Amino acid sequence: MQLYVGRWLRAPIERPDGTLLERTKGTPQGGVASPLLANLFLHYAFDAWMQRTFPNIPFERYADDAIVHCRSEKQARFVLDVIRARLAECGLELHPTKTKIVYCRDDDRRGTYENIKFDFLGYSFHPRRAKNRWGKFFVSFLPAISAKAAKAIRQTIREWRMASTRNNQRLEDLASFTNPVVRGWLNYYGRFYRSKCIQVLRHFNEALGQWARWKFKRFKRRERASMHWLGRIARRDPKLFVLWEQGVRPEAGG
Repeated sequence: MQLYVGRWLRAPIERPDGTLLERTKGTPQGGVASPLLANLFLHYAFDAWMQRTFPNIPFERYADDAIVHCRSEKQARFVLDVIRARLAECGLELHPTKTKIVYCRDDDRRGTYENIKFDFLGYSFHPRRAKNRWGKFFVSFLPAISAKAAKAIRQTIREWRMASTRNNQRLEDLASFTNPVVRGWLNYYGRFYRSKCIQVLRHFNEALGQWARWKFKRFKRRERASMHWLGRIARRDPKLFVLWEQGVRPEAGG
């Protein structure tokens, strides 16, 4: 395995004109093996090292993003300095602006700090209002779908609407290719603070209304009528779309 990896790293890059460019370091951008090699490298350069050096400090890493849980600002600053030195030994460096210490503020930690939120794996973690088992509201440090992930979902829904209007598809056709994706969004982003995910996915019903206004002349420039029509279909066939099955349906009206 070591021999093949070494040969792959040293292999030259072929330019469009057929000439070869010698490589002296790194892996090619977009190379199929680059993520695998990077993950292997960081496993030994960071993961295994963290477990040896700070066995009592939990952490998570995905690709080149990591979170380290410290009990105090003093400990966090010390650990950050040691991590920075470790990565420098391995020829790496922390991102100068993305790397930061975050204070997980909630009802039990009421201090003030410059940073009180962070994003990780499509979730945004920051103080949020929550309700306990007795119905009492309190502030907790909780994850919910991030603004970046929400923007990407809305963009995908817009692309679906544009594609469906060009292809003159039926509601059943739209359901067949959108349901698996929407179900995935709900299963992932709806795992924590589900209401935020649902709020974003309501754009799907709005996109269906726009589709109906394009497809049927009787709904042209009649937003309320098109949504009421969809609502009646949702009441008759609530399992047609995954979102409808979850109770997020257009208002029937009439």
